[in-house]
Amino acid sequence: MAKENPFDPDLVRELANLIADTDLSEIEVEKGDLRIRVARTVTAAVSVPMAAPAAPAPVIAPPPAAAAPETAKPGAPHPGAVLSPMVGTAYRKPSPDAKAFVEIGSKVQAGDKVLLVEAMKTFNEIVAPRAGTVTAIFVEDGTPVEYGEPLLVIE
Repeated sequence: MAKENPFDPDLVRELANLIADTDLSEIEVEKGDLRIRVARTVTAAVSVPMAAPAAPAPVIAPPPAAAAPETAKPGAPHPGAVLSPMVGTAYRKPSPDAKAFVEIGSKVQAGDKVLLVEAMKTFNEIVAPRAGTVTAIFVEDGTPVEYGEPLLVIE
């Protein structure tokens, strides 16, 4: 007796083509017991959205007087930027009552936890890739983030 295989490679191809033809980064289809999720990694320049007037804007430490403006290259991320490794929700603190992992001016060592990103009900630790000082934080607690979006800057 042959067991029916519910996997449909044509459906996967169709979903992949749909993602390629649109601005979607992932799509998921569920029918009965069959669930297919197709995702792609988008490598594009990321622009940081401006905060609404009611929300606090990112606080950035003043650059040294002799430094040239880093914003001369539009779309180029800051060399010290820590980028989101996934799509999810960023959290600056481990629980609603706790203090934030880092603030502007915090000194961090490589491997120190700086944020959490929740994706698919899993909290993923975002750690400092290098030692330095946090000079900018671009996310507020509980805000959605995209893959490759700058979260904070460590200089």
